Formats: sequence, structure tokens, C-alpha cells
Amino acid sequence: MSTREVRIAPVGDDALLIEADSGAAIAPWAAHARALHDDGALHVTDIVPGARTVLLDGVGGPQARDDLAAEVAAWDPRAEEATGGPLVEIGVTFDGPDLRSVAELWQVPVDAVPGLVCGAELTVAFCGFAPGFAYLTGMGRTVPRLETPRTRVPAGAVGLAGEFAGVYPRESPGGWRIIGTAVDAVLWDATRAEPALLAPGTRVRFVEAGHCA
Repeated sequence: MSTREVRIAPVGDDALLIEADSGAAIAPWAAHARALHDDGALHVTDIVPGARTVLLDGVGGPQARDDLAAEVAAWDPRAEEATGGPLVEIGVTFDGPDLRSVAELWQVPVDAVPGLVCGAELTVAFCGFAPGFAYLTGMGRTVPRLETPRTRVPAGAVGLAGEFAGVYPRESPGGWRIIGTAVDAVLWDATRAEPALLAPGTRVRFVEAGHCA
């Protein structure tokens, strides 16, 4: 991947932003940054991925920021780096109110949706919206958000919106199409060493625990 496919810009005196035109394009850069950080070769306090960005925060001041910008411009991330994280399996009961509408949008029978969803290996691209909410990519199919969001989506609801899949960690409003319910998955627990079950780079596979048409 050429560095011409990303834009690198300073953010204040102590951060650097890498921006691409799509989530697929930025994913290898986020994975490469995490790998370097884990190896002790990237000295930043935080790596914050977004839908099309990666923020490298706490780089050590303006001079270190500028030096890092030159290093990042020389990076050559590979697509496979974005798929090498740990795997988490989440059981799902396919009982969501939008299961039928998703089947219609995908032009498949209702009972084919669980297989399509469970057959995709997903990756946490970034987190946001609520503590523990992970935006999962890799479904290979898209659905539009609901025209009118629900005022209440229960905790554990498994939803689809645009190119993303996700599991609601707590009850909240939401406009994603709900296809099922996660079984025994605690997305956020502040008492754990790592409160979020799904961190950026984690691979996720949904496992069918049941479905209804």
C-alpha cells in the first residue's frame, strides 16, 4: 500500500493523525501501529482508530511528532496485518425484529441470514458510541440504518448498519437493524483488567445459538 493512499497531519503539539479514504484502507495502518507499539518500536501513549483514521496520541512533543510523521510516511503496511488479532466467539440467537427486513435487503431467505452472518470473520475496526461498543467490519454485505431509530435497544442486541456489525453493550437508543441477541457476552466490565471484551484488532466470529423465522 502506498503512503499516497493516506494523509498524515499533526494534531496539536503532541499527536499525529493518519487518514485514508475508507475503513478498509486504514485498517492495515491501525494494525501496523499496534504491532509496532506492542514491540516497543512506537512510543506513543495511545492509538485511537476511527472509521477512516488512526490518531497517534502522546508522541512526545512537536519535534518527536515531526520525526514520527517522517517515519509513518515510510511505513508499508500489509493488508494481512489487519486480520491477525485474537479471536473471540460470540453466541447469537437470531431472534431480532429486523431479521426479515435484512433478508429482504440481501435478497435471501430468512433462514439463510444466520449462516451468512456466522460465516464471516469480522474484525474490530474501532470502538465508540458507548463503552464496549465495537464497530465490526468484514461482513461483506451492507444494510441501511433504520429511517427512524428506536428509542430503546436492549443490551446484547446484535445489529447491522452500513458496512458494520455490532453488539449493544447496554440498553440505549439506536438505529441499527437488530437481527439477534448475544448470549452470555459481557461487552464491558469495569472490574476486568481489560474492561472491553472487543478491542481494536480483535477478530470476532458469531456462532449460531438458535434462530427463528
